[in-house]
Amino acid sequence: MTDAFRDNREENRFELEVDGLLAFADYQRRDGRLVIPHVEADMALRGTGAAGWLMEKVALAARQEGAKIVPLCSYAAAWLRRHKDFDDVVA
Repeated sequence: MTDAFRDNREENRFELEVDGLLAFADYQRRDGRLVIPHVEADMALRGTGAAGWLMEKVALAARQEGAKIVPLCSYAAAWLRRHKDFDDVVA
């Protein structure tokens, strides 16, 4: 399995490509915050952990840039609640 993570600023979303398939998290940058309204994975990636891997990379990116995540998406919010080691990046 190969994967590539990127911040696609033109589309305002983080993307994780896994074996040619895409999982993504839309975002809006506001005052040091990353507002995440939507996370989605290609149907073939669902149940593989790809969306969780994407969220981990999003949280690490937020930490690196000193941003706080505002998870409007229910999946993003649930993932962050389950991963207390990223409490420091939750607004």
